[in-house]
Amino acid sequence: MIGRLRGTLAEKQPPHLILDVNGVGYELEVPMTTLYRLPSVGEPVTLHTHLVVREDAHLLYGFAEKRERELFRELIRLNGVGPKLALALMSGLEVDELVRCVQAQDTSALVKVPGVGKKTAERLLVELKDRFKAWETIPAIAPLVIEPRGVPAVSSAENDAVSALVSLGFKPQEASRAVTAVQEEGLSSEELIRRALKGMA
Repeated sequence: MIGRLRGTLAEKQPPHLILDVNGVGYELEVPMTTLYRLPSVGEPVTLHTHLVVREDAHLLYGFAEKRERELFRELIRLNGVGPKLALALMSGLEVDELVRCVQAQDTSALVKVPGVGKKTAERLLVELKDRFKAWETIPAIAPLVIEPRGVPAVSSAENDAVSALVSLGFKPQEASRAVTAVQEEGLSSEELIRRALKGMA
């Protein structure tokens, strides 16, 4: 129904953002891999989108690349995988990294994602193996957004980073410790999230 949005980035509260499209503010949730590539607030951006319709809400998810959106769609087709878990998986792993895990049937990276135990990881890898055979020959699509410019206030960046990690399923204390461990003056929330996720790996 809504496949792509092009507009101005109005707000960025990881992992949520608001995209202003001709005066209409669309609220989207994005994986961290997309968040890292977002421009500063006030800059133009194009996102590929997927709409999830529930009884109590219409939820819009945004992705920097079509390939990311296709991965999201593959993941939510699996039993027991909803949008939240799909975003958590995509936030911890780039598309090619997840494809490699599936091809190698390697559970080690998946079990680090909140909500994914060893049995769940093994089941996901088995179910994804056939689906990902065609992905080997699909080239990565160039990002449609630009690298971030400008750095938000440190305290705000820390809070945003912790909130983003909690939304991915990490416990608040665990998220706070991870962000504090990688905090340096002047880092953006995106960089804090990236470093914190790597530190948890």
